[in-house]
Amino acid sequence: MKPRWEGNPKGLSAPVKSGVIIDYLKDRFNFTSYEMVRVTENRLEPQGKERGLFNYLLEGKCDFLTSGVAPTFERQKIVDLTLPWMNDCYDLLFPVHEDMANVEAIVKPFQWPVWVGLSISIIVVIFTLNLLQRFFEYRNGTDEKVDVVNQKQDGKQFVYVFGILLSQGGPVTSQRLPFRLVAGVWTLAAFIFVQAYNSTLFTYVVAPVNFPLINSMYEVADRTDVQLFYRKGSTLNMFVSDPNATGVFLKLRKKAESFPNSRCNLVSQCLSFITPGSTNAFADAKSFQLDAINFDFQKTGKCGLQLAGDCFLSFPVSFALPKGSRYTDTMNKGLLALQQTGIIDHWDSWFRPLPPQCKANIRKQSKKTGTKHVALSLKNLTGAFVVLLIGFSLSFLVFLVERITSMVERNKVVERSVEMSDDPALSINDSVSDDIKVEVDILADNDILTDEFVK
Repeated sequence: MKPRWEGNPKGLSAPVKSGVIIDYLKDRFNFTSYEMVRVTENRLEPQGKERGLFNYLLEGKCDFLTSGVAPTFERQKIVDLTLPWMNDCYDLLFPVHEDMANVEAIVKPFQWPVWVGLSISIIVVIFTLNLLQRFFEYRNGTDEKVDVVNQKQDGKQFVYVFGILLSQGGPVTSQRLPFRLVAGVWTLAAFIFVQAYNSTLFTYVVAPVNFPLINSMYEVADRTDVQLFYRKGSTLNMFVSDPNATGVFLKLRKKAESFPNSRCNLVSQCLSFITPGSTNAFADAKSFQLDAINFDFQKTGKCGLQLAGDCFLSFPVSFALPKGSRYTDTMNKGLLALQQTGIIDHWDSWFRPLPPQCKANIRKQSKKTGTKHVALSLKNLTGAFVVLLIGFSLSFLVFLVERITSMVERNKVVERSVEMSDDPALSINDSVSDDIKVEVDILADNDILTDEFVK
């Protein structure tokens, strides 16, 4: 059997927790019976010729208003308000954006000045290494045309510098102290840069790629591409419509005036504008927003709505009675006894069970940082695995190319040595002379022999 507090006309939100409170108060104070008055209004205060829910109290048509009422000085002048039985706030509801590939994660970890500095440092290191090598060759009187070993090493400075950045490494052929100092400093700097880049890159890759449309009401007031919707009968409308409004409320009023359909009569009308792919947001009490998420999931089977998580305009919620009602003290005593049980705070999980699939769309506010990071899962780790797989694949490909190149060069050396051994014109003296030249070149590079001995 449905409780008697259900059955409001379509489009009006029926009482949920407040209806259960009525049943509790009935059992607590032995009410013989009570009757729910069906209403057709969706606002508290009357406006012009339009009636409000307070009219039922002022005209004596009801003794207790179960709708949640935020206490204000104006309302306390015309009705009696009970002790607050719940604390609520306004939250922003907007459509979930589709997941996007985080392509910018490759270059986004560092800003452009870092990349400019890295490019300059690469050029400086390559130039310095080449300059040092040519200086030592000139000082030792080495002929570049004859010194085949040094000719091959000239073009390898570029490969060495980039090989360190790609974690491929490379040998330092020169034994000179200045040469090794420059190479060592570059190795250390490249190691620090690569580690910092990889850690920052991993952070960006595992971060959510479906960033929320907005994070707070203040962001809505400053952004021109986001349109805000709210109910005409809401407490938020009362603050926004105030002629003396300042700050964020003044900005919201100008935004509402620029779009005539910003204020809706019913919740269903406002929710009709929150469509997939739109940049619209709906502001309402958080408890009603949870109902909207649940209803949308039951209708579509998908979690297409999410909350910003930024609690705006926090306010206590009370009940209203006619001014000077004899039931005010009794209701206050019953609410105090009910609050001592602590059960009211747990009713949302009973009456508004949120689908487990949609819990990730309820962003919670953190006291330290303002937002709580999403827990790591296989879904947001997919991008990291892809990046690591690409990196390992490229490293393996470079390794294969290096092995193939070294095998080809080794075969060429073997073939050349075979050809030389088969050539009868080659004398032993020439071979010995070549060996002496190579040995002298190596010793000169090690700075062991003097220039006169080399000559």
